[in-house]
Amino acid sequence: MKKKANEKAGEVSRRDFIKASAAVSLAAMGVSANRIFAAGSDKFHVALIGCGGRGNGALSNCLAAAKHIGREMEVVATADWFQSRAEGTGKKHGVPNERCFYGADAYKKLLETNVDVVCIATSPNFRPVHFEAAVKAGKHVFMEKPVAVDPPGGRRIIEAGDLAHEKGLGVVAGTQRRHQNGYRRNAYAIKRGAIGQILGGCVYWCGGALWYREESNVDTDADYLVRNWVSFTEMSGDHIVEQHVHNLDVANWFIGHPPKTALGFGGRARRKTGNQFDFFSIDFDYGDGCHINSMCRQINGTDGGVREFFRGSEGETWGGGGLKSEKKIEIPDFPEHGGPYVQEHVDLLNSIIDGQPLNEARNVAESTLTAIMGRMSAYTGKLIKWSDMMENKESPWYKLTLAPSAEDFEKGPVTAPEDDVAAIPGRA
Repeated sequence: MKKKANEKAGEVSRRDFIKASAAVSLAAMGVSANRIFAAGSDKFHVALIGCGGRGNGALSNCLAAAKHIGREMEVVATADWFQSRAEGTGKKHGVPNERCFYGADAYKKLLETNVDVVCIATSPNFRPVHFEAAVKAGKHVFMEKPVAVDPPGGRRIIEAGDLAHEKGLGVVAGTQRRHQNGYRRNAYAIKRGAIGQILGGCVYWCGGALWYREESNVDTDADYLVRNWVSFTEMSGDHIVEQHVHNLDVANWFIGHPPKTALGFGGRARRKTGNQFDFFSIDFDYGDGCHINSMCRQINGTDGGVREFFRGSEGETWGGGGLKSEKKIEIPDFPEHGGPYVQEHVDLLNSIIDGQPLNEARNVAESTLTAIMGRMSAYTGKLIKWSDMMENKESPWYKLTLAPSAEDFEKGPVTAPEDDVAAIPGRA
């Protein structure tokens, strides 16, 4: 092999050394280095679980990322609840129908193919099961946020993420702000004391209602839930989890840890299907006197806003810009090729090639659990502690599991929760 200009005779490059060391470690665990490093070639094999709009978008972003770094990428399989979606995406990318799987167990069949990187974009209730299966099968993973709808699901993601680390597998989540230039610059500055200790702030995701499907347009309750997943807490976690998780992720990232407690409220007045709230307002207590006000709303005809703001002891900043600090900190630029949705895939693929795979499983799980904590408080009117979700096995919040679960869909027919019935906290 021809040496690079900066390599001396008898030495190997840092990248080659990392790859060799990783291969030895992985071999000791029974993991194939060829599987970890793009099937032993310059080509990545990618597959998609969840062929809806965001799934197809994530797959396109992944293909664009591979092109940017000069790697060939082939789509080898698709999986979806619906046959038409699996085969529609497959046809677009030249995947034969025999590798376009559909139904509740489609993900299992996909994971048996020669795939290196799996994009998971099913509804959030399925992600703990699908992610765990992908890791056990030895696949690198990109998964959309959020990654669970209840505390057991969030903890399952963390456990599977730890296993991915042991196996040397890359995991990147759809919290794309962590790969966006402006946010990364601010996070870099905050970590180096640009605004001192964060004392408080506010995070918002307020906008209009999302799409919904009428029950008459589907054949079974399972079909109705899968098509109308953004309307049911059991499928999406409610919009505080499915959408507002982005802003809460920024708060956890900038502050450096998840909150200790959540106390809030919300309500339902406008929705036409499902059982979710229209709005939430939550006080997240991060300890040391730091409180973050969280507000999210999905109501048409109201003013919107998607943003984050933090005030520190020595300055202030918005999430992705607007840093005000008296300190002189040299902040580097961070790459952002094709926008953050592509950059997150660039970062994943480059980390695999370098033998230092990224692992964002815990970050996205903790941000998802933060949102779940806020939702549970609003639904019940109770103050919810982080420790009761994560440590106290006697707590009802630790055990709280929403149904139908992902496993229920695989066992047979499921019954959809009633439409237009939502939680009402307290008593008259």
